[in-house]
Amino acid sequence: MRSHWRFTLVVVLLSATAVFLRARGRNETVPSREPLSSLPYQLGEWQGSDVPMQQEVLEILGPGDFLQRLYEKTPANEPYVDLFVAYFPSQRTGDTIHSPKHCLPGAGWLPVESGRVILSFPGRTPFEVNRYVIAKGDERQLVLYWYAAHDRILASEYWAKFYLVSDSIRLNRSDGSLVRVVTPIAPGESSDTAQQRLVSFAGNMVPLLDRYVPR
Repeated sequence: MRSHWRFTLVVVLLSATAVFLRARGRNETVPSREPLSSLPYQLGEWQGSDVPMQQEVLEILGPGDFLQRLYEKTPANEPYVDLFVAYFPSQRTGDTIHSPKHCLPGAGWLPVESGRVILSFPGRTPFEVNRYVIAKGDERQLVLYWYAAHDRILASEYWAKFYLVSDSIRLNRSDGSLVRVVTPIAPGESSDTAQQRLVSFAGNMVPLLDRYVPR
């Protein structure tokens, strides 16, 4: 019953958001920013390599700026980190951010643990993110993801939709982004150890995000 009401709430929020944003006739403000492709390949000890995104995935995502990149330490003595960032300059035409938790089952990954954790980095207020352990066969991965827009980082997709409407009214902006980091959980490794790896990587990446996701 609880999941039914949650699904109903999501449908109502998405429908209301789409109707409202389409009804906003004035030209919105789109801040200047650097393209995601200019994010450094070298982040601390991590060296990145781009992962080409399939055309069908890009068509589902709609207009925006997207980056998927694998980062590995040199020498590669621990599992990689998969970084995905999606930035939507406008969400008024229905091209809103897709929650990873709705996409993962379609890729064959199933959540086995879910929760939230607080991340804290110098120069930024601590913020809450989603934490998932997912599994496919014998493989396990740890996923952290969050929504970012207008100097605000959120774990809740419901609050992200609320502020999307609110900021469209107050700021005449509907841009926003999703940030997701994933790492395999090696055999014999705990999810807490994998989380330390993601947090260590994010500590190099998050301070740079303001260049690509305008506050």
